[in-house]
Amino acid sequence: MSTTLLRLSANAATLARHLPVYGRCLTNCAALTAMTATPTIRPTWQLGKTRFSSIAALYNNRRPLSTTSSSASSAPEPDPDYHSIISNAERSRGSSERHAFQAETRQLLDIVAKSLYSDRHVFVRELVSNASDALEKLRHLRLSSAADSNQQFGPLEIHLQTDEDKRTLTIQDTGIGMTRDEAVSNLGTIARSGSQEFIKQAASGSGGQTASASVIGQFGVGFYASFMVADKIDVYSQSSCQADAKPVKWSSDGLGSYEVSEAENVSPGTKIVLHLKPDSLEFAKDENLRTIVQRYSGFVAAPIFVNGRRVNPAEPLWLKDASKVTQEEHQEFYRLVSGAYDAPRYVFSYKTDAPLNLRALLYIPESKPALWEMSRDSESGVALYSKRVLVLPKAQPLLPRWLRFLKGVVDSEDVPLNLSRELLQDSRLIRRINLALTGRVIRFLSEQAKKDAEKYAGFHRDFGLFLKEGIVTTQDQAEREKIADLLRFETSAQQPGQLTSLSEYVARQDASSRNILFLSAPSRQLAETSPYLEAVRHRNLEVIFLYEPYDELVLMQLGQFAGKQLQSVENEASRSASDDDNASKDETSTKPDADSEQHDSAGDNRLSERDANDLSSFMTTALAGRVKLVKPTNRLTTHPCVVCIKDLGAVRHLLRTTMHDRPAEERLRLMEPVLEINAKHPLIRKLSIMRTGDPDLAKLFALQLCDNALTIAGVLEDPRAMIDRLNELLTKAAEKMP
Repeated sequence: MSTTLLRLSANAATLARHLPVYGRCLTNCAALTAMTATPTIRPTWQLGKTRFSSIAALYNNRRPLSTTSSSASSAPEPDPDYHSIISNAERSRGSSERHAFQAETRQLLDIVAKSLYSDRHVFVRELVSNASDALEKLRHLRLSSAADSNQQFGPLEIHLQTDEDKRTLTIQDTGIGMTRDEAVSNLGTIARSGSQEFIKQAASGSGGQTASASVIGQFGVGFYASFMVADKIDVYSQSSCQADAKPVKWSSDGLGSYEVSEAENVSPGTKIVLHLKPDSLEFAKDENLRTIVQRYSGFVAAPIFVNGRRVNPAEPLWLKDASKVTQEEHQEFYRLVSGAYDAPRYVFSYKTDAPLNLRALLYIPESKPALWEMSRDSESGVALYSKRVLVLPKAQPLLPRWLRFLKGVVDSEDVPLNLSRELLQDSRLIRRINLALTGRVIRFLSEQAKKDAEKYAGFHRDFGLFLKEGIVTTQDQAEREKIADLLRFETSAQQPGQLTSLSEYVARQDASSRNILFLSAPSRQLAETSPYLEAVRHRNLEVIFLYEPYDELVLMQLGQFAGKQLQSVENEASRSASDDDNASKDETSTKPDADSEQHDSAGDNRLSERDANDLSSFMTTALAGRVKLVKPTNRLTTHPCVVCIKDLGAVRHLLRTTMHDRPAEERLRLMEPVLEINAKHPLIRKLSIMRTGDPDLAKLFALQLCDNALTIAGVLEDPRAMIDRLNELLTKAAEKMP
């Protein structure tokens, strides 16, 4: 076996040219043989773990070899992107002191490790935040007079390293570090925040406000979250502010005691080694740890490295001057925070320091939201940060539900957090933040509508449903009206496709007008031919057209705008007949209507008052159970009849919801519709003649006219019931043909 391996060693260079994949392994095998003192060659599995690991590493880094010397070809090329300060050279020295946690402290430690946090991942956020605070303290020390002018400081960095074989996770910073007394005081006492102590001390100096704004820690419990995933924690620390301080090691299993000893080979700063539990090995995987750090601490100011690779190169754009951020930066950042692949349609940036510290960078997507995104159950797209650290990835309380289409970031130093920094507290302050952001977003959209009406029309087409939801769900009337002014509608006074806002509609009204009129119809064609619009057309009133079924409910919920009542044209048509008919007679006698001239073919031969009343009585009897009353009207010109129902819009909504399963007779009885007939329409005049000559046919005719009117009113849910009657009417009409 020894002879064979030596022969392979001699021919390794030749084999390398033909077997480049295995060449590196053979060359190193030859090198190992040459270094062996005895002629006995052991099998590979007997070389020992260290030597076998080195061979495996060489094999994993294999590359084709040249014919030059093996020592030159086996040297790995340096990776310019790799950077790590973790050396694992730290050791304890001398004897250690054991300290016991007090009984109350042990109970609190158990609560922190098992019950305080809802997500185990947050321990990484807490450790990185502590490391960031340590760097910030050292930075503040450098700028203050407390720093030794001759003392040399290295770069401010945070490094994390995983080891799946040893089941460890290490985090090391180059921050301020701790002395022995500080380690006992800060780590041996739960809920004692060293960061808060630092802020109090710095408050008396010139940089106190800056330090407070940059330091993250608040409660002093974040470090102990590590016991959720670790069964033992070792901490090595070397103070950066006391040159004569000795390095210290603090160690605990979290069960009731900790040990403190002197250490050696410790770099300035703090190093924490977590010995992971068997059920927490996921945190020893590079990819998992990298994802967690990028999610929670991706915008921390200090560079963060995971296994030698930087993971937070992105800059928090919400802290930059908005005028200096390019469109490309916005597009890249939008895709980062939203996970989308489109571009932002609008960019909203807002900063304020009084009365609240608030930074917001929000985006409106270019693409139309999918159906599942329109659902009220969909999550918010805005993440909450506090001092660059993620607190809530989906910050529901900060914005109303109707603004859930927004994507982006909100950062506030004043946001009230609970002990675990996972939930918001102080509902009054959150309400103030909500109102401030909502008001600014509404104002921003209003400005964009004035700046580029065509672009805003596209936004309204894609996201108008969310605005209407805001009107329905918002309790404050002033805010409702601000949202309502963002809506756009077609009206009877403008060309098809031309949109107007409610404020523009009010500006065109006569000063004496007290109502804003609207009409719900599936399309503009049906709206313009509606008998309800015909009933008010002669009064020269502008009417808003609503094409979506829920638009009517939205305006009904709004109630009023700019001091004017929002009124359906159908309700306008259901006013008392005597007053309205008298007004119509006066207007038509003094000012002929253009529609009347256009439809002279209908003739001026209206039914006499007696015949009209007799026909009304006949139809009331024939339509018993379907209408409450039949009466003549002078408001119609081209339509034979119209149904008037009080609060017709609300009735339609009631029929679609609460009463959708009730029989048709019951629904008609509850609506109490009034059928108004046009005494000068040819069909009505023919019906008057028919009631004496063929009462049965006249009854069928009256029923059909009534159902036609109910269908136009939108209260006849199933028109299939009148098919048999239509067929019978067609049959009788065909029989009269020659």
